[in-house]
Amino acid sequence: MDLSTWIQSPSDWGMLFLSATLIGISKTGIQGISLLAVPLMAIAFGAKPSTGLILPILCVADLIAVLYYRSVAEWKYVFKLLPAALAGFVLALFVDKIVPPAEFKHLMGGCLAVVLLIMFWPEWKRKENKLPSCWWYGPLFGLLGGFTTMIGNAAGPVMAIYLLSVKMPKYSFVGTNAWFFLMINYLKIPVQALAWNNITASSLLLDTCAVPFVLLGGMFGILLVKRLPEKGFRYFTTAVTCVSVLMLLI
Repeated sequence: MDLSTWIQSPSDWGMLFLSATLIGISKTGIQGISLLAVPLMAIAFGAKPSTGLILPILCVADLIAVLYYRSVAEWKYVFKLLPAALAGFVLALFVDKIVPPAEFKHLMGGCLAVVLLIMFWPEWKRKENKLPSCWWYGPLFGLLGGFTTMIGNAAGPVMAIYLLSVKMPKYSFVGTNAWFFLMINYLKIPVQALAWNNITASSLLLDTCAVPFVLLGGMFGILLVKRLPEKGFRYFTTAVTCVSVLMLLI
């Protein structure tokens, strides 16, 4: 099968393999790093085609993460987020036809910046943050997660902010995140393939070439979580999330 429609230069292979590695690290380690892969893939393969190319890579990385962290997920949070995430799917299908991608990116970056400020302000003031206990808090993040992942595979910062705000231990954090995105990303495949025509036989072949680098990134992510203490994991994840939000704003 001819891959010349995708690969125009050796740098395109480099972008693909680097993105796959970053996605692997993100799924088994530090959530949010995968957002760095979105602009890299867009530069190499185009904004819209790259979303269909990234999705199967995400699905492979989700599977690796679930296999390793399958027993440490906090299921009550998964069930709290999932119904609203499906509603976010439907909303994204309509908004995608109305809002230009660049404007959407800035809008989401602004919203997440406000959420970050609200989340960390009580900590800076050494006060208790009562927002995560509100009945609407989990569903709101589920809606945002489903919406952003459908539009541009950009739900990593949304989930990171939510899981950080409920002060989840690092292994539960990664395990809960893995199960949530496994369900969400596999549900996206029919929409990307049938409605948006972003997944093709040639794109899947290209994704297959990237699988070893997903595995490499996944192994590094697991090692990273093991080495980082709880506070270090939280600080590192917070820093990456802040960088991810800035990337959406730029």
